[in-house]
Amino acid sequence: MGKEVKHPVKATEKTLAIIEALKNQDGGRVTALANSLNMSKSVVHNHLATLEKHGYVAKDGNEYRLGLKFLDLGGYIRHHMELYQISKPEIDAMAEQTGELANLLTEDDGCGVYLYRAKGEQAVDLDTYVGRRTNLHYTAQGKAILAHLPENRLEDIIEEKGLPKATENTITDRKALAETLATIRDRGYAYHEEERLEGLRSVAAPIVTDDGTVHGSISVSGPASRMQDEGGESDIPKLVCSTSNAIELNLKYANV
Repeated sequence: MGKEVKHPVKATEKTLAIIEALKNQDGGRVTALANSLNMSKSVVHNHLATLEKHGYVAKDGNEYRLGLKFLDLGGYIRHHMELYQISKPEIDAMAEQTGELANLLTEDDGCGVYLYRAKGEQAVDLDTYVGRRTNLHYTAQGKAILAHLPENRLEDIIEEKGLPKATENTITDRKALAETLATIRDRGYAYHEEERLEGLRSVAAPIVTDDGTVHGSISVSGPASRMQDEGGESDIPKLVCSTSNAIELNLKYANV
C-alpha cells in the first residue's frame, strides 16, 4: 500500500505525477499535460526539460514521451530479483510444453505486476506486458495470490483497491470472492473465467514457501475454447502446480 509521508517533497510529487501522466496518456504536449494535471505550463515544461536532460523523457517535435532510461531501471530491478531468476526457465518450459502463454506475477502495493512472460507456438497476444500492473481479484494469478495472503492484508487490499468490474464475469462481491478464494486454497490452483478479458481462460498456482511468504504466482493462459479441450483442463493444472512446487523448492534452497 502507498505509505503516508510526513513531509512529502512537492517538487518530487509533481515530477512523478508528470511521469505517470506520460505513461497513462501515451505521451503528450506541455499544454495538454498542464491541463490534465492542473499545473502551469512553465512548471510542466521545467520538469520535462529536467527529465529529458537526464534521459528519462524523450522529445519528438512538441511531443514528450517516457525515455528508455526507465527500461534500464526496470531491467536492473528484475534481474536482481531471485524470484525472476529462479522462475524464468520454469516459465519458458511451461510455454514450450503447452504451446500457450505462460506468466509470472508478483504482488506490489496491492497490485499484480507481471515479471515475465513466455510465448508458446500457439500463444495468443494479450494486452499484458512485463511491468504492467493489474488488479488482483479478476485474474487467476491474482486470485491465487490473494487466497494465500494473511486475512488483514487481504482486507487492506480490497479496502484500498476495491473490486472494480472488468467484464460480466468479474467478482465484485466480497462474500463471493471469499468463497472463491477458499475454493482455491482447497484445490491448490485458480482459474480465470473470462473475468478480466472475455474469451480468455487461465490456470494459475501460487508460489508460497514454508514460512508462509507469498512470492507470487504462475499461470498458463489461452483461448477459452482451447483451454477447455479434452485433456487441457486436467493436464494444465497439474503442470502449473508441479512447476510452482519446483520454484518453491528452488527458492527454499537457493541460499542454503
